[in-house]
Amino acid sequence: MSLGFAASVGHERASPAAIFRSLTGDDSLQSQLLISWRYPRILAAALVGAFLGLGGAIFQGVFRNPLAEPYLLGSSGGAAVGATVALLVPMGLPSNWLLAGLSFLGAWGATWLVLLVGGWRRGSDAAYLLLAGIAIAAMLGAVRSFLMLALSDDTMNLQVVLSWTLGGIQTPDWHGLFFLCVLATGAIAMVMPLAHGLDLLGVGDEQAHAFGLQPERFVQRAILIASVVVAVAVAWGGLVAFVGLIAPHVARWRCGPRHKRLLPESAAIGAILVVVCDGIARSVLPPAEIPLGLITAVFGGPFFLFVLARRKKT
Repeated sequence: MSLGFAASVGHERASPAAIFRSLTGDDSLQSQLLISWRYPRILAAALVGAFLGLGGAIFQGVFRNPLAEPYLLGSSGGAAVGATVALLVPMGLPSNWLLAGLSFLGAWGATWLVLLVGGWRRGSDAAYLLLAGIAIAAMLGAVRSFLMLALSDDTMNLQVVLSWTLGGIQTPDWHGLFFLCVLATGAIAMVMPLAHGLDLLGVGDEQAHAFGLQPERFVQRAILIASVVVAVAVAWGGLVAFVGLIAPHVARWRCGPRHKRLLPESAAIGAILVVVCDGIARSVLPPAEIPLGLITAVFGGPFFLFVLARRKKT
């Protein structure tokens, strides 16, 4: 249903008949535009949402707190700083690899900085962690803005970089989409083996150790993998807030806390959220697009307050 909605909306609406014709080999201009632009955009949005859902589920499992989220923990902000450097500094390397690599380094470094400052092992309450994440994210935002002002020139439109930092799916061609699918396959292969360890972390470090898990080493590996996942999402979607918070919560309400089901469910719900929000972003003010990050923040901010209020009551 979400794919059908996203395929039908945009600068020009596409009827169900037009969508059907495009999928059956019609060579009209509208069908060619749907095949070459709108469908890759929708599939890329689904994969970005799946990455964000997976990243949020891993972070919430590692920190044993449902308020943990890539955007709030500074991971997305760190990835955005790395991606800004990749976009503005010519390094003579393939842009896709450079963007993904520097985004990963930024996400990984920012996550560990938040952990160091927040001292998450001081207790089960994540207040220090969340405050540290918000503070680090604010500083990273300032660093990103400075880099944009200092490094942009006539060859790089500042508006393009700014719109990317506000969130927006990068429309790939079919070759780029294939590369993104390869990354998604690799992410799933890395993430699913974490399910059992995340379940064990939920019962505490001592009990997890008794069941044969080494919590310190496992947390390091889980954060590394989550940083890779978030970096890929930021590289292709910019800063998209709250999807990593909403998707695991909805998945947990649907299928329970066991991560073997929670992880793929979070990915699926994240994909649906981003596909729908991207469709709204493309269709509300045609021919302009509203930044995707603004749409997700409209829904995610109240959801975060709702979750916070529920936790305060318990």
